[in-house]
Amino acid sequence: MSQFIPISAEHHASLRWRRYSSYEFAQQTHLAALVGAELPKAVMTMPIALVPRPQADSPPETTQGYMFVALLGLEPGVNLYVAPDGRWLGRYVPAALRGHPFRLAQAGNDKLALCVDQDSGLIGEQGDEPFFDQNNEVAEPVKQVMEFLTQIERNRTATLGICDRLQAHGLIQPWPVKLQGGDGGQRTLEGLFRVDEAALNALPAEGLTELRDAGALSLAYCQLLSMQQLSLLGELAQARAAQAPKLDDVFSFPDDDLLHFGD
Repeated sequence: MSQFIPISAEHHASLRWRRYSSYEFAQQTHLAALVGAELPKAVMTMPIALVPRPQADSPPETTQGYMFVALLGLEPGVNLYVAPDGRWLGRYVPAALRGHPFRLAQAGNDKLALCVDQDSGLIGEQGDEPFFDQNNEVAEPVKQVMEFLTQIERNRTATLGICDRLQAHGLIQPWPVKLQGGDGGQRTLEGLFRVDEAALNALPAEGLTELRDAGALSLAYCQLLSMQQLSLLGELAQARAAQAPKLDDVFSFPDDDLLHFGD
């Protein structure tokens, strides 16, 4: 169970944190939010879908627009990109996971506060990095995490605007995904959406120009191209079911800077 609290000198001046060395914390994450700057990288290694985003202060069934997500598993609670030993199976890790054990949260007055998961197992009196330096100022590594998460948040806002444009042009349709699971049976994933390629191709020139100028056209094509990665999910499921001993002979592993965002 996660317990995120804002970083403060009161609570963290005498504590340190360790960088994660395993993706075990993400093993139950079958959908990971993506922002627009990530899609050109994510498209090469994982399926990208659209899902309804909840409307603030409304019942869960009420939605307002859509958001991009990486499809990481065939069912809730199972991330096929995380190996049993905690390794990540894929060339790209969604930025939403790379900030662990930190995240941004609303702190009032439209400000964001950097919070840390006290129950992550990475916080304590022993660790690689201090939260605060000898002058009781926020330590440089923590500032780097804050900047990384702030970049994601800025791009998230822009990406949601792009999703709204796609929706306004009628370019989002349900995507019932059918895949063969590790047990050989067929799975149907509900609640996913995709770009309507036929509607996109039929869009008038002015509509295409508007989407292009807004940066929406390239993201639409990223989502469409990523659908070819669905077969990879089936391969991962079958490899896990067979308890393949050499997954690294089949799949590549991430080599990008964990706190590098975008190009």
